[in-house]
Amino acid sequence: MDKKLEQSVLEKKARELLVERGVTLKDIAELVYYLQSKYHENLSMDDCLYNVDRVLEKREVQNAILTGIQLDKLAEKKMLEEPLQTTIEIDEGLYGVDEIIAFSIVNVYGSIGFTNYGYIDKQKPGILQRLNDKSTGECHTFLDDIVGAIAAAASSRLAHAAEDAK
Repeated sequence: MDKKLEQSVLEKKARELLVERGVTLKDIAELVYYLQSKYHENLSMDDCLYNVDRVLEKREVQNAILTGIQLDKLAEKKMLEEPLQTTIEIDEGLYGVDEIIAFSIVNVYGSIGFTNYGYIDKQKPGILQRLNDKSTGECHTFLDDIVGAIAAAASSRLAHAAEDAK
């Protein structure tokens, strides 16, 4: 398969999976706005969407989305072996692999992403609150961290662009 075609298939699938799991680009852009609005006087949702879109073009991000969502879906179907099934299903606090996948996304745009990610992971605004609601019966152990990481990476990208413009 042609490399460019392979990339577009991977990116298309990653974007489709986000929507399938109830996450829109607007949801992620709202998180970027939440993180960056106090630092950028004229920040618009279009700016936030643009940066989310650029982050989603990265292969590392696409691979993280596909891997994390697949594990969440398998946990929902109770198709993982114990003790991993229960660990992912309850989002065990000491598990940490979900955060490691998120770090692979955050790292794409430098160390500022780590602070953005840590902050948003603690605050859980917007879509992150819904993804962490265990009463839905859905498992988003990986997805909530992935979405937060995409927002953190987009925020970092935006911050770097603003600094470069100075």
